[in-house]
Amino acid sequence: MANRLAQTTSPYLLQHADNPVDWWPWSPEAFEEARKRDVPVLLSVGYASCHWCHVMAHESFEDETVADYLNAHFVPVKVDREERPDVDAVYMEAVQAATGHGGWPMTVFLTPDAEPFYFGTYFPPEPRHGSPSFQQVLEGVTAAWTDRRDEVAEVAGRIVADLAGRSLVHGGDGVPGESEVAQALLGLTREYDEQHGGFGGAPKFPPAMVVEFLLRHYARTGAEGALQMAADTCTAMARGGIYDQLGGGFARYSVDREWIVPHFEKMLYDNALLCRVYARLWRTTGSDEARRIALETADFMVRELRTAEGGFASALDADSEDAEGKHVEGAFYVWTPAQLREVLGEDDAAFAAAYFGVTEEGSFEEGASVLRLPGDAGPVDAARVADVRARLLAARDERPHPGRDDKVVAAWNGLAIAALAETGAYFDRPDLVERATEAADLLVRVHLGEVARLTRTSKDGRAGDNAGVLEDYGDVAEGFLALAAVTGEGAWLEFAGFLLDIVLEQFTGEGGQLYDTAHDAEQLIRRPQDPTDSATPSGWTAAAGALLSYAAYTGSEAHRTAAEGALGVVKALGPRVPRFVGWGLAVAEALLDGPREVAVAGPVGGELHRTALLGRAPGAVVAAGEGPGAGAEFPLLVDRPLVGGEPTAYVCRHFVCDAPTTDAGELAAKLGG
Repeated sequence: MANRLAQTTSPYLLQHADNPVDWWPWSPEAFEEARKRDVPVLLSVGYASCHWCHVMAHESFEDETVADYLNAHFVPVKVDREERPDVDAVYMEAVQAATGHGGWPMTVFLTPDAEPFYFGTYFPPEPRHGSPSFQQVLEGVTAAWTDRRDEVAEVAGRIVADLAGRSLVHGGDGVPGESEVAQALLGLTREYDEQHGGFGGAPKFPPAMVVEFLLRHYARTGAEGALQMAADTCTAMARGGIYDQLGGGFARYSVDREWIVPHFEKMLYDNALLCRVYARLWRTTGSDEARRIALETADFMVRELRTAEGGFASALDADSEDAEGKHVEGAFYVWTPAQLREVLGEDDAAFAAAYFGVTEEGSFEEGASVLRLPGDAGPVDAARVADVRARLLAARDERPHPGRDDKVVAAWNGLAIAALAETGAYFDRPDLVERATEAADLLVRVHLGEVARLTRTSKDGRAGDNAGVLEDYGDVAEGFLALAAVTGEGAWLEFAGFLLDIVLEQFTGEGGQLYDTAHDAEQLIRRPQDPTDSATPSGWTAAAGALLSYAAYTGSEAHRTAAEGALGVVKALGPRVPRFVGWGLAVAEALLDGPREVAVAGPVGGELHRTALLGRAPGAVVAAGEGPGAGAEFPLLVDRPLVGGEPTAYVCRHFVCDAPTTDAGELAAKLGG
């Protein structure tokens, strides 16, 4: 027997390729082996930048004694949740239903028919805090499998039946209207943290999609309270430790309510969503801080996450080596007063400590502090801040860097493409639009490849084995549509349409409900279907947004109908759990506003095109181009002549068009919301 993970493309699986455990990747052969040997399957699910996954691997999966027992009594299967979100979703739902909580690493014991019967997350090497040791769990499961097989079968059958009974229809009749959106806003106001920004208590996650909803709601209705919550939350995060004050970019979440100490891993999806939302906050308010954060976050993604092939890597680890060579969470990012003095000298170190909130007692572990902007240093010398920041960044760069999960995930690259294209367009950074275009080229070349279906991941330019799920189709289409608006290249609209046709054919059920996996995908114990937005837009709401935009670009009734059908779930969930359907609510705002269709007969990148892109109307779509071929690229440009030989903009919604205008000021007024 041998560990079979060395041939995989997943950095997480490759981290386990040298374990003494005889790991299998998720495959029919693994379950066949369990059937043949008449043993259960141990399913272990995690991801490359997951701290506790590393801990359990080191304590248990690298231990020869544990490995020998595991290999003798189980078929061990390792899954990267980022490569197989469908497998993760189905078994996580079972874990949460059985235990009331979930998380990673996820540890599930299955029958050879893939039916779960015992669950957990992290198990320690010794009994601890009322939790059994991993070895005790393995022995207990083996005893149950050997001596009480009927009971195991009954439990597994009950769990599978319970999961099957959870299938959603489509969550509501009709689309969300003014009353549902108003109830959602009220719900958010109740959960809003007046003192520190954001929603709920600790741990606190960056609510990018909720902020997007609030900005769109303000643009459409002028509700000042919505804008205030959005702007104050963004300011609090930008000044907190969750934001990397030296290198730009956001950590995964804050362990406290005040945004001071983050969980240090940096994910592509968080940074893509936040980059886009800060750029749009600037578009709404003109805030210099929002502009700075959007650009620094875009630059962070390009500098730290871009791969040699032009895509974007998934994540940077929380852990890295400290001065003693130990792997420690946050070691790369935190500072003591002594370390500041070493780099900056006495005077500048005292200035930096006051500016960045570094104290003798520290805000993190062992007297170290996470850099933030407490704002009590009074007026500051901007040139001195820039100098200090540059010197600290250079010194930090000498430290051992956190590991990088190099796989390219289609969905998250779609989010990055949208963010970089828009940020580049707003702030006259054509290099960012180029980076977005290169990532989009990679998705077409490698992830669509020969098969004309989207592959979920690639690494080093090689496509992985796993089929794209609904979020891949929705987010990549979203990225392509944003790129089409910015570049005026109709090919991206065409590619988006190709992906969305697959959504209509393969992911759509009765009455507008959507599924996370295609009709012809591998059949799991249940077909996953989750409409709630968590760290990223759900496949359901991402697809709804892209379908709505595509319909606005093309006039396609089928795509409009599918978008409206999918939004039924937002009508049901928006008033009840607004924090967990932020992207769905943002799409609902676009629907309530039209969305508006803006055709610019004139040069790409010209004044009218730029004015159109800066318009705040929720979900407005923009097509720009000139000359006789423009209509072939974008249906919106058909029969849109210049007026008096001047570049001309046409604004329409609900099949009604305003009078064309050649005046940028007039166009801006039409798109002000």
